[in-house]
Amino acid sequence: MRRSKIDIIIDVLEVAKMGVNKTSVVYRTNLNFKLADKYLELLKNQGLVENKLDKYITTDKGKIFLEKAREITLQL
Repeated sequence: MRRSKIDIIIDVLEVAKMGVNKTSVVYRTNLNFKLADKYLELLKNQGLVENKLDKYITTDKGKIFLEKAREITLQL
């Protein structure tokens, strides 16, 4: 079954909480590099992740979004 966009975003934000490089995001979220780039860029533009020294880290805003997104998906 295919994952929804919000499920992928939740996965990326969860992985990035630890501060990981793009390769780790790809393998831990089961995405290809093209999709990982797309989602990381989207999240970076929204201020939910930041890129420091080639490590993607979930921001405080991203952690709040992650909590809210989990609540919403659990209710569905």
